[in-house]
Formats: sequence, C-alpha cells, structure tokens
Amino acid sequence: MFAPARAAYIHVPFCLRRCGYCNFTVVAGRPELHQAYLQALEREFQTLPGPVPVDTLYVGGGTPTQLRARELSELCRLLRTAFIPQSGYEWTVEANPDGLDRVKLDILCEAGVNRISLGVQSLQPGKLQLLERAHRAPDVLRILPLLRARFRSVSLDLICAVPGESLAAWQADLLAAVALDPDHLSIYSLTFEKGSLFWGRLQRGQLQPVAEETERAMLEAAWDHLAATGWDHYEVSNFARPAHRSRHNEVYWRGESYWAFGPGATRYVDGWRETNHRSTTTYLRRVLSGQSPVAEREKLAPVDRAREMLVFRLRMLEGISRVEFRQRTGLELDDLVGVPLRKFVDLGLLQDQHGCIRLTRAGLLVSDAMWPEFL
Repeated sequence: MFAPARAAYIHVPFCLRRCGYCNFTVVAGRPELHQAYLQALEREFQTLPGPVPVDTLYVGGGTPTQLRARELSELCRLLRTAFIPQSGYEWTVEANPDGLDRVKLDILCEAGVNRISLGVQSLQPGKLQLLERAHRAPDVLRILPLLRARFRSVSLDLICAVPGESLAAWQADLLAAVALDPDHLSIYSLTFEKGSLFWGRLQRGQLQPVAEETERAMLEAAWDHLAATGWDHYEVSNFARPAHRSRHNEVYWRGESYWAFGPGATRYVDGWRETNHRSTTTYLRRVLSGQSPVAEREKLAPVDRAREMLVFRLRMLEGISRVEFRQRTGLELDDLVGVPLRKFVDLGLLQDQHGCIRLTRAGLLVSDAMWPEFL
C-alpha cells in the first residue's frame, strides 16, 4: 500500500536563453507559447482526483519567473485551485536574478509562496559570462533585499569547477555568496551533459574540465567552511541553516510519492512512475488535443523500488538504518546489496555502524560512481 502523494512539482520550461551547460527541458525566447502552456497545465490538472492536499509545492524550470506578471498570476491561481497547501506548507519557486521585479515578487508572495530558489551560480563576472548567465552580481545584490522582505526562506544555487577556475577563486566566490546570508545553499560541480552546448564544445576541445583533484579540493573547501560556520550538510549537494532544509527535495530523497506536471515532468504515484514528453511543443500539442502527455510509464517491482529508495536515502548524510529499510521495503538490506555494501565499507566509502549505513567523506566525493552497483 502506497501513502498518498502530498507533494507536487510543476515544470515551467521557459527561459530568456539556454545556458551552455543546461540539458533540462527548456525553450528559450518563446513567449508566444506561454498562454498555451497555462491552458495545457489546467487541462493536465483536471486528471487529479479533485483538489489535492499537499505539504510541499515546487515550481521549477526553466525559469518560472520568465512568465509575464499576468501569466505568473494565472499560474498561481491554477495551483491554488488544484492543490490545497496544508498547515506549515512549503511552496518553492525557482527564479533567476535578472528579470525579477517587485510586481512579480508581490504576486508570488500574495499567492502564498514562502521559499525562493535563486539561480545565482556565481558572483564573479568572468565566471558568469563563461556560464552564459544573463545576470551579474549587482542583479543579485539588488534582488536579495526584496526577497528577504517577502519570503521565509531564500536558497542560492552555486556552481564550482568551471573551466579555468582556481581553488582560490572558488573560495572567494563561496565566501561572497555566504556573506549574502542565505538560508540554504545548493553547490554543484559543473557537469558536461550530452545534449548541452558545453558537451559539444568539450568534444571539440574548446573547453577543458578542471582537474579532478582541484574539483575535489573545491568541494572539500566548501564543506569545511560551511561546517565550521554552522551549516547543516544534509544531502550530498545541499546545505541549510536550521529549519531551512528543502522539504520538497527530501520527499524525493526519502523515496516518497509526488505529483508532477508540465513538459518533461516525472511523477511517482501509487508505485507508478510516469514521465511527460520532454518536447514542450509536443507536450502542448498532446494535452490541448485531449491526448495524454505521458511518454514513459513503468511500475517498479518491489526489489527495484527498494534499490532505488536505498540510493536516494544514501544521498542524505544521515543515511538509513537496516530497521527502517526493512520496515519500508519488507526486505533485508544485506540480502539485497550485501556484496557492494561490504565492498564500499572496505574501501572507506560507506560507514556501517550501529545498524546504520551512511556515506563517509571519501564516499561523498565519488557517490555518483557508487550508485550503479546498488541499482
């Protein structure tokens, strides 16, 4: 028996332009599609079993705030009709520093949004230019006081290990971001994803990745500084001040159910995983013609579901106990993954103490390479 989904993700695919490293479901410079998108979203919401109580809402992208003010207001109206935020809810909206103004922020605040995730990525001009971001540091400094006045929690995204970046430059970037006093930080190493513009430039030798040892030093420098200044490193890439964890993302990491809508969105409800078509125009055409937008659908077998839940839980630094794993899956952790588990414990990448499995510091640095052996 599956617990009801009490979280919902809504994907807004619009951006001013596509950054070179981006491989998300995004369309750039297509405002003529905004109204059709809102109509399709309303149609898709009609598949819900009536207004759904939720503890977390997350509006991501893309850049949701790329919508014009009246369109953003309409999106919020649709969400308040489809979902019923429960007491103590968290409602996050992703935004970029450029293009934000008081009118849009007031619309979000009045609708009930209480958390903003700001795509800062860096405060260094050269790094922002290389990343092909549209904003500069003054845009971040301009918008933060407006966010502080309206929202309970403000999260900043940062990217390290950009080509040509030194350890000292990254440390300066991190310190500048921390000095802005955010409530939450998400820190990612730059990755070269197939399908992104950066991938093509990498293949042509136009970009050189940062050396692996430098990238590791950057991550460890961030962990050390944030730990020393009271941050809660609660997931591989995420850090929070007390009471400011991303509760919506914790739904994913705990292997719980969630709704999702919009192009490319993946939902997990009643044991079924469904993914909408990644092409925004195909998604719109399907939904507005009365067809399902779902491109992929699968029912996970109990063993596969258990393996996946384990990997998500191990991304959280608290790890998972054997008792909880048995209670959640009906399976014994050692029977399922005993061989890779012992291997990674022997290598010092996992800690196995008092019935709880968690990543070590060494494991944090290479965790993505470990997961295939559990799956």
